[in-house]
Amino acid sequence: MSKFSDRLYQASREVWQKSHEHPFLVEMREGTLDPQRFIYYLKQDYVYLIDYAKLFAYGSIKAGDMATMVKFAGLYHSTLHVEMELHRQYADRFGVTREQLEGTQPAPSNIAYTKYMLDVAANGSLAEVVAALLPCMWSYREIGVTFAEYPGALEHPLYKEWILMYSSEEFGELTNWCIGLMDQLAAGLPERELAKLEEHFVITSKMEYLFWDMAYRGEEWPV
Repeated sequence: MSKFSDRLYQASREVWQKSHEHPFLVEMREGTLDPQRFIYYLKQDYVYLIDYAKLFAYGSIKAGDMATMVKFAGLYHSTLHVEMELHRQYADRFGVTREQLEGTQPAPSNIAYTKYMLDVAANGSLAEVVAALLPCMWSYREIGVTFAEYPGALEHPLYKEWILMYSSEEFGELTNWCIGLMDQLAAGLPERELAKLEEHFVITSKMEYLFWDMAYRGEEWPV
């Protein structure tokens, strides 16, 4: 019997492939991405992570046991102190201060993505929280592992640390835990609830694509 996470992966497979083929990721993998595009991405991703971390706080609140509460608390801490620290270090290379990072105005696509997830987290079940946050973590792991295997990618002076973080065993273990939790929470649910989880997963997978596209275009408010 296939796992529910297999269903989610299949449902979003075409969307994820589109992300892999996006010029932002293609050029980053090949080491030709304009650093200014990457800086834009870092600044937008920094303010994205502030909201993304809140999803793990919701996970702790909605968890039904102590072990799950502790794990979500660890993810919350890791996002704020490890992942965001990488962004601060990168930004420092370009003279972008922590204050400037935190003062970044989120682009329209960024707001649409984070507010969708936070709405799901505030109003939905723990399973819905996990379904909404999982594409970001899972797709980044897949991208990181793919990049790490690409010839010369780990020699790039700017993108090496990013690739190492998302291809790391530690990040992979956290991702696998979330995937396992998704399967656990989905077990025994009626189809109408499973369909809702799949909807969240596919929507946030599409939002991931929009985030790469936003970064490549340097999206700004049109008015």
